[in-house]
Amino acid sequence: MTPNTDNTGASTVDLNQQLFDRAKTIIPGGVNSPVRAFRAVGGTPRFVQRAQGAHFWDANAKRYIDYIGSWGPMILGHGHPAVVDAVQRAVTEGFSYGAPTEREIDLAQAIIDLVPSIEMVRLVSSGTEAAMSAIRLARGATGRSKFIKFEGCYHGHADALLVKAGSGLATFGNPTSAGVPPEVVQHTLVLEYNNLTQLEEAFALHGAELACVMIEPIAGNMNFVRASVPFMKRCRELCTQHGALLVFDEVMTGFRVALGGAQSIYAKHIPGFAPDISVLGKVIGGGMPLAAFGGRRSVMEMLAPLGPVYQAGTLSGNPVATACGLATLQEISRPGFFDTLASHTRELVDGLKAAANACGVPFSADSEGGMFGFFLLPQLPQNYATVMTSDGPRFNRLFHGLLDRGVYIAPALYEAGFVSAAHSTDDIAQTVAAAREVFEAL
Repeated sequence: MTPNTDNTGASTVDLNQQLFDRAKTIIPGGVNSPVRAFRAVGGTPRFVQRAQGAHFWDANAKRYIDYIGSWGPMILGHGHPAVVDAVQRAVTEGFSYGAPTEREIDLAQAIIDLVPSIEMVRLVSSGTEAAMSAIRLARGATGRSKFIKFEGCYHGHADALLVKAGSGLATFGNPTSAGVPPEVVQHTLVLEYNNLTQLEEAFALHGAELACVMIEPIAGNMNFVRASVPFMKRCRELCTQHGALLVFDEVMTGFRVALGGAQSIYAKHIPGFAPDISVLGKVIGGGMPLAAFGGRRSVMEMLAPLGPVYQAGTLSGNPVATACGLATLQEISRPGFFDTLASHTRELVDGLKAAANACGVPFSADSEGGMFGFFLLPQLPQNYATVMTSDGPRFNRLFHGLLDRGVYIAPALYEAGFVSAAHSTDDIAQTVAAAREVFEAL
């Protein structure tokens, strides 16, 4: 669609609204993933027409500084020349074969080289698929059914993971989605993030029955909340003690917060630390549908065709997606890449905090590598319940104020943000200046 413009070049018709109205008649809610619908913040979703570097343009040809980056994968920015070249060359060779390729081996080797805890890896097509498969593998490897997850951590929309905390301490969860029978989540134990007392009680009650603990080391779906080092250390100790597997969901953090993922950060503080299974996604596909799960050889060899745990996928290891992922990993492996990325991300976070402080707005923020989050709270929360005390209406005003000024952050209070290597100092300065204008009116 081409926007109608007046003599100043401004659009006279909101083509985003036209597209949204059209979409709602044929796609549930007008979107193919719920958060895109702007239900949490109100207003009309921006329909992206193109993107380049740190920016995208909507249907009205308005440019935005992009801090979601496809929810994390675009760590190099949009349209990086090396990645585009790799994808274009792969496309000329064929879209999909349903048969193995050498590039799958190359990508698997790259992942193993960068993540020491992974000795073997299986490629899949989505983070949900990888997380679901990791739980099945943990159950198959241990012969146990129960597992622990934490409130506020999102591991995809597999039935057993769509669960909220039970009514009491260390109780099993209840479904959070229609279509998920209670018996499907009866083995899912939901605990409070960073709560050592609950963790220890859960293992005391159910340790012999637990297949695994699944955790986001930095939770990105309650904005940005880190697992404390003592909490992570105890997770590892208890899993080892009771014969359960520690599953790290690094779909969001893998190759985003550090070259070795979040687990490499914890390994600096906990001698010998490593998860048993890692779930990866987003960055390893460079924007293409690609994810993976991997771990110790003895665990991974439980997978078919070697072992009894079945997992399969027609498009797993897709040749175009693997080309995109390989090119991305090659670029982010360059010396100094993450130092520069982390510096720019910290520059953004510090600038936003200074602007909020100058305007008397309660504000706390954190970042690691190219991932960041902020809260309209005086202190960083440590769990989902505290995150929920953040000022939703004020955040919505901040979101729309930034959007009006050409800055696109996540359209929900509970989502982390992402900086890419393409974000310039000028992009960050513009963002901070826009934020200060909005903070002054909050």
